[in-house]
Amino acid sequence: MEKEQIFTGKTVDDAVKAGLSALGLTADDVTIEVVDEGKRRLIGSKPAQVKLTVKEKLTDGERAVRFLEGLLPILSMEADVVLAEEDEKIVIELNADNARTVIGRRGEIIDAVQTLAGAVANTGRKEYKRVVVDCEHYREDREETLKRVANKLAAKAVRLGKRVRLEPMNPYERRIIHSALVDHPDVTTKSEGKEPARFVVIIPKNAKPYERRERGDRGERNMNGRNGSRGKFNRDMRGGKPRYGERKPYPKRELPAEGTPESSGTSFRREESSVPGYKKGGFGGFFGTFLGNAKEDDAPENKNDPE
Repeated sequence: MEKEQIFTGKTVDDAVKAGLSALGLTADDVTIEVVDEGKRRLIGSKPAQVKLTVKEKLTDGERAVRFLEGLLPILSMEADVVLAEEDEKIVIELNADNARTVIGRRGEIIDAVQTLAGAVANTGRKEYKRVVVDCEHYREDREETLKRVANKLAAKAVRLGKRVRLEPMNPYERRIIHSALVDHPDVTTKSEGKEPARFVVIIPKNAKPYERRERGDRGERNMNGRNGSRGKFNRDMRGGKPRYGERKPYPKRELPAEGTPESSGTSFRREESSVPGYKKGGFGGFFGTFLGNAKEDDAPENKNDPE
């Protein structure tokens, strides 16, 4: 089948329909180029001509390779893009003179390139297909490193009896950690957090239960400082000597003797009260507040008359 063919018809639409029918394709499978729109004449007519070019059908891996070939120059990277595998997973190799610029610090650049390539390769697919972008065997070396770190931190978690949290990783690297410890007899693993900061937690099976302290159980510490000290404003903790002088004891307020009248904020003592109706231990009035004459002989004879 030729990639380019010319078809004719009374109109452009008729020519396109005739060409698609002959090729057994749809309009999405070809590119259409109008050669001649045709022309009606008084006597007869000139047919329209279109050129149909069959689009190159690329596999998912080839489509990802084509995308990376256009992306890397934009990122100022020089590398040859090679499709190494396309069966159970798609593996793309980047061959570069300076692999460090392609990989980046801790693989940040190559991980980002891999994410974009995976999105392109899985466009239109119902089931996701894993895409791996590698450079100078970086993925293999990184996998071995992650396995060593996983076993080392698992031993630490068992020794301390506490959970151990790893740094955030992409799904591919988290899967390596889970696989490395899936058969470990003393720990289990799980992922926590949200992307892109999702991380793996190693949980020992002998983890110590968390004991919650009572609110007042703080040993010798109190709100003033450590070991019962009065804090930095009263004592120099380094020498144990007074820094601003000794704190003088606050004098305790003596309660009024029995029979002494009490007021709000001020108490005064009377041996004998001339206030009518005064009872022992009762209210004796307010200091500094005049409520009226206390003596009967000073009161007006007629309560309705002004004083």
